[in-house]
Formats: sequence, structure tokens, C-alpha cells
Amino acid sequence: MEPASHDGPLFSELAQAYFDCRKNKRNSPSALAFESNLERNLIALYEELIDGSYTPGKSICFVVTRPKAREVWAADFRDRIVHHLLYNKVSPRFYASFIADSCACIPGRGTLYAANRLAAKIRSASQNWSKPTLYLKCDLANFFVSIDKRILQKQLDQRITEPFWQQLTHTILWHDPRQNVEIRGEKELLAKVPQHKRLTEQPAHLGLPIGNLSSQFFANVYLNALDQHIKHQIRARHYIRYVDDIVLLHDSVDWLNSALTDITHWLPATLGARLNPRKTILQPVARGVDFVGHVIRPWHTTTRKRTVNEATHRISTAKQSDVFAMTNSYLGLIRQTTANHHHQAQIANAARRRGFAVKSDLTKIYESRE
Repeated sequence: MEPASHDGPLFSELAQAYFDCRKNKRNSPSALAFESNLERNLIALYEELIDGSYTPGKSICFVVTRPKAREVWAADFRDRIVHHLLYNKVSPRFYASFIADSCACIPGRGTLYAANRLAAKIRSASQNWSKPTLYLKCDLANFFVSIDKRILQKQLDQRITEPFWQQLTHTILWHDPRQNVEIRGEKELLAKVPQHKRLTEQPAHLGLPIGNLSSQFFANVYLNALDQHIKHQIRARHYIRYVDDIVLLHDSVDWLNSALTDITHWLPATLGARLNPRKTILQPVARGVDFVGHVIRPWHTTTRKRTVNEATHRISTAKQSDVFAMTNSYLGLIRQTTANHHHQAQIANAARRRGFAVKSDLTKIYESRE
């Protein structure tokens, strides 16, 4: 089946996007409904894309409360396929221009990559912890709901020039999920989300829905300008970013304060974003750098205490059917750090109390045969 437009997708590309999408979402109701008549639904979606009649469908909005209350938006399964289709097509051209210190939602650059890279930068800047070094850690205020889509569209259009793909990008970018949404969960939970953090309270040109692949990808494109500014204008030698968390290293307090002043003025003037002053930290690296769930200290790395406490709480209160996968996932996370035995024991003991057997080295749990 050939596309009607010379720059549109091949049907095989849509099929690949479907297989990518179903890896983690196959058991959702919308995924099962789509797969119940897979060939017909894929062909119908392909024809809508080619003739330009495709429009995104209903979204689901719910609230998660840990570690803090926030809205999460889940697009319909067929829309997720389209997100993967666009991502597969255009992401390589953007990733080629990203700096190596931009992490999150980039193949091979997850939390472990980010933690290891920052640890290496700290060792380099401090000459293996022998030289006093400071770090500046910053966080963007209300990041996803404050992204200006007008600015983002210009950034995307610079590299997506083919008419079909540019129009599809605009369709996804400017889709307002609030117009066709199913709110799930108790209304009391929604009230726990501060008003300034709700996508539902933002003007149409602001905000991306947390939870979609497209939003994660668009956010990296949006902040690439910040990466380039910090590396090439501020000329930070030791810098890393994970989503909207950024860290700069230097041996001079004055240099870091100057960099902070520059970023504070540059962000609103260029991207319409701003830093959260309550989450700006400037202190010696010897006290430990809390980043992507890890705390990097001289010669060892631990998991953030809050993460371990959250893990034990969830294991203690989760449905019995969820404990096995949840615990092994957390134990896998803990294994990423070098000083982990105490935290492994905390999580293992929480699983024991739920009736599970634990491997002697505390690296995994098993279903008890008793």
C-alpha cells in the first residue's frame, strides 16, 4: 500500500509504530479494542493520515499523588500509534543535534546514564574529589504546563520541513486534550493538584500533557536551546540536564552565581520559562548531589532516601498481585548504585512481610511456595 503523498508515511512505517506502541500498552482497554480488528483499524488510520482527515480522539486524565499530586494524560491507543509514527520519523534528526549531556526520553540516556555521567563530571571537575568543587542545581517552574507551543512550533519547523510531517506535528502539538477527555478517579484527588500546575487551567498556547511520548520528545526539543546556550554562551564545561533538572559544576561561587543570573534572565526572554527559586541549590559537591533519584557522594552513590521510603510504602500497601513485579523493579533500581545493601534490605524486608521469598544477595524476590 503506497502513500497518496510523496512525503507521507509508508504503511509499513505505521505498522512498525503500532508494534512500538503496544510494547507497554497492550493490555489497556483502548489497545485491546484496537487489536480486536487490527488490520481494518490500521488501514483506516493510515487512510485518515494520508487524506488529511486524521484528528486525535479522547484522552483520559487522572491524578497521581506520589511523590506529589499532578495530572497525567493518556491518549487513546490509536493516537499513541501516531505519536510513535512521528517520533520514529523525525527524532533522529533532532537527536543528532542534541548535546551528549541532554538526558531523559532519549535512547540510551535514562537515569543510570545521567547519574553515571554526572558522577564522571564531578570526578573530573574535583580531580577525583581532591579539589573543592561546587554545584548549582536548578529546576524549571511548572515545566510541562508552561511550555509555550508557539515557540516550540518554530523550533520544530526548523527541522521538520516536509509538508505532511510538518502538518502532522502541528496536529499533535496543538491538539487540546481538554476538549475531549474522560476524568478518572476521585474529584478530591484533582483538587489536590495546585491550580498553577493544572493543564486544565492554562491558556490554549501553553502546556503539554504529561504522559504522552510526543510531549516528552517535544520537551527535549524545547530545552535544547537552553543546552546550547549554557554550553556555548555561558561556556559551562561541566553541565548536565535531565528533563528540567539542570546541574552545573565549577570551583568558583562567583562563576556559578553569574551563570545563574544569566539563565534566570535568558529563560523568560527566549523560551517564556523561568526557574523555581525554591529548588535552586548552590553548595559543595562533597555534601552529596541529589540527581535523578541518586545521591552522588565521594567515592560512592546511594539511592535517594525518599525513593526508598516510597518503595517500602508502595510495597506494603499495593495489591498482592502487584507486589512481585513492583519489588523486583525497585531492587533493580537500587542495584544501579554502589552503596546499596541497606536499602536493598529495607525493600526486601517489606516484600518478606507480604509473604515473598528473597534471594540471599537481596537482588530479587520469588513467589513463596509455602
